[in-house]
Formats: sequence, structure tokens, C-alpha cells
Amino acid sequence: MFMQIPENAIEIEGYYTWMGDDGIARTSVKPNIDITLEHAMENSKAVTSLYKGIKFPLLIDSRNIKSMSYEARHHFSARGRDVKTNAFGIVIGSSISRVLGNFYLGINKPAVPTKLFDNERDAAEWLKQFCNS
Repeated sequence: MFMQIPENAIEIEGYYTWMGDDGIARTSVKPNIDITLEHAMENSKAVTSLYKGIKFPLLIDSRNIKSMSYEARHHFSARGRDVKTNAFGIVIGSSISRVLGNFYLGINKPAVPTKLFDNERDAAEWLKQFCNS
């Protein structure tokens, strides 16, 4: 089951992004999209717009993604730039995604704690520890 997109979500070309009532921001990739650096930068702006003085965790639903460019992956690693997030929980859709995701995490080493999950519930549970920190 995919994330429920609320009416107040920010809709941009490649994503829906919003702040959950639980203090965890969420972003959901639109179906069958090839994520480019431009999409990544636009989504980062949307996520940053949710910042209200306290860094927050981000739950990313990547199950609909078709592909992501090297430049977009590097951008999302958050290395070398000021980000308003303090952790990433990434929901993936298959065992192949897990292998690729772990490979990506090993190479790009995100600047904040990052973990892959099979479902939104487990990701949100893990991310709760980063709320208000």
C-alpha cells in the first residue's frame, strides 16, 4: 500500500511533499518518473519550506520511482550542504531495490542517519527518535 497523499501536500513535478502530524516530513515519488537533478533540487526546496526552526526526519516513499540520475543521488546524500532534516527513512519496493539502495548508501554515505524499510509504518517508527532533536 502506498502513502496517502493529503490535500495540503506540496505538489511538484516529481514528488508530493508534506509535514505529517507526527513531526515527520514525508515525500512520495510520483509514479514511473526518472528523477533528475532538477527534480531533486525542487524537492529539496519543498522539504526545506517545511522547516520551522527545528530539524526534522524525512520519510521517503521511493516505491514508484523508475530511475534516479547520479547527480540526483549525490544531491540527496545531503553532503556538503545545509539541510533541515536530521534523518532519512526510505521505503523501498523490492529486494532488488534493497540491494541497489544499500549499494547507494555505501557509496554516497548520506550526511544524516539513513535506513531502508519495506513499509511506511516501520520507517515512521524508526524516525520518531529523531523528532524534536
